[in-house]
Amino acid sequence: MESHPFSIPNFRAYFLARLATTLGQMSMVIVIGWQVYDIARQSMSVRAASFQLGLIGVAQFVPLLLLTLFAGWVADRVDRRWIARAAVALECGCASALGWLTWSGTITLPALFMIAALLGVARAFASPALQALAPNLVPATVLPTAIAISSIAWQAGSVVGPALGGYLYAAARWLPYAVSAGLFAFAFVMLMLVTPVARSNIRGKRNPWAQMIDGLAYVRRNRLVLGAISLDLFAVLLGGATAMLPVYARDILHVGAAGLGHLRAAPALGAVAMAALFSWRPLKTQVGGKMLMGVAAFGLSTVIFGLAAPVMVPLFGPGMIGADTAPAVLISLAALFCLGAADMISVYIRQSLIQLYTPDEMRGRVGAVSTLFVSGSNEMGEAESGFLAALVGPVAAVVAGGIGAIIVTGIWARIFPELRRARTFDPPKSFEFPESEEKAA
Repeated sequence: MESHPFSIPNFRAYFLARLATTLGQMSMVIVIGWQVYDIARQSMSVRAASFQLGLIGVAQFVPLLLLTLFAGWVADRVDRRWIARAAVALECGCASALGWLTWSGTITLPALFMIAALLGVARAFASPALQALAPNLVPATVLPTAIAISSIAWQAGSVVGPALGGYLYAAARWLPYAVSAGLFAFAFVMLMLVTPVARSNIRGKRNPWAQMIDGLAYVRRNRLVLGAISLDLFAVLLGGATAMLPVYARDILHVGAAGLGHLRAAPALGAVAMAALFSWRPLKTQVGGKMLMGVAAFGLSTVIFGLAAPVMVPLFGPGMIGADTAPAVLISLAALFCLGAADMISVYIRQSLIQLYTPDEMRGRVGAVSTLFVSGSNEMGEAESGFLAALVGPVAAVVAGGIGAIIVTGIWARIFPELRRARTFDPPKSFEFPESEEKAA
């Protein structure tokens, strides 16, 4: 039996593909957000431009909302490798189009919104396919370690990607898109190297719509999975501080596009540090309680970030902002680092519980539901933060969101006692997978 995920060639190729894809995605996301806000600010107020950032979140989420159930069903019916390959190819095309539009000076808000929606389509198919593919590549005994390492690929890309996008954009506005296109092409090649893997087939009803709904039904009946997914949904939906980073970089901390890259990389750096720790010393005990504490710490870090500059500047003067080494900036970066580390605790535990408490034949559809919830928390969290910032201002929006995440954690600890009682990742001997809708009927 394999002792480590990296001893498996398929997993190594998968890891490199995910790393390259994440680098490309994060380089693009940070630049898209900056371009939207920068173009909007040329003719709009801070609050109106923040509203445009909210709309970008909606543009990416709507395709996920419409396609999630179908994408999950496809992931359980079609070779998951080819689904991921097609999605990466679409992302490569989007990056190339944005690069050409930016280079030619014809980039507009409508073009940014349209391509953001296409990126949402790509993610709708890529996420459930890649999530369901990973457990097929490694033995169950090393799956939690594989999840931590896979998270390192995601978070490492999230660390380097935003800074890379910011620096490349400062050198030439079209350059981050060109580099992202190359990264997506490399990821496509790596996915081509993944050889066929065995997986289960869908059992039960042959009606495609009924099979799609089975993913939702399974999550509804498995309260541990439902509690883990929904906790992330509401906590991150409320605590969407990262959506306001362009506002903080441009108009609160005054650190510009390069500083935006630092701010965006800080939470991912914290997440990478935590994921590296988990890959070395995986969590084994009291996993449910630690997940709840991680989400609460995420909310607290959000509050600290939101208040760092607005509180320190009036107290100590304008010298607290405007440079990368200013105390207000350093405290903001530290809070974002802790935010990312706390979020990684939740991500690591949630993904491990979902994978190990879900049979392989359901992983594509359950992964699609998880993607919908997670993307709902991310994209709709960005929308909620943007819209709330348009009403009450960016600082109040960030602080209120962090407080809301803490409150949600307390509520979920009470209404989902299964989370508190989860001691290890391994399902107890008494655990039985919930029956399909067909058997339940």
